[in-house]
Amino acid sequence: MRRGLVHAVAWLLATGAAVTLSWWGVHTVMAGTAYDPPRALPVAGPASPLASSTHRPEPSPSPSSAPASAPPSRPSASASASADAPRRTATGAPPPASSPGTASSGTVKSYATAGGRAVFDLGDTSATLVSATPGAGWTVQVWKQTTWIRVEFTSGTDTVSVFCTWHDHEPSVQVADY
Repeated sequence: MRRGLVHAVAWLLATGAAVTLSWWGVHTVMAGTAYDPPRALPVAGPASPLASSTHRPEPSPSPSSAPASAPPSRPSASASASADAPRRTATGAPPPASSPGTASSGTVKSYATAGGRAVFDLGDTSATLVSATPGAGWTVQVWKQTTWIRVEFTSGTDTVSVFCTWHDHEPSVQVADY
């Protein structure tokens, strides 16, 4: 019994030491790695959802179902206050708008390539990368400098680069397929 207990304690100590050493090694390697946080554009939407899977909006009465003797309704104070609200498009969603916390400096343009899609926010004097999404089987790598951004999609020996430059000129984008 005592011999089994000694073996169990020795195994626990060895296992604990191995796990600790492994965790420390991985932690040390990963601590030196820098990751860019993901960036997302704000989604401007209505204050309340239009519909959800658990709540359906009540159908509006059609003009033919309204009583014939009912006088036409006048806009209420709340209806006239909503005249300043954003107008909805044909899809029912309000037009996109920048929130005060975003720095949308210009036009957001998407560039689809064989390797994936690169999206840039092109301003008058600079540009920012919004997203770089590789296609299936492709990888993406991004380089950023003060006057240019390069997005490179790679799959085996195939390479597609998207260059955005703005040194002494408005931002321009070129796609190169190698």
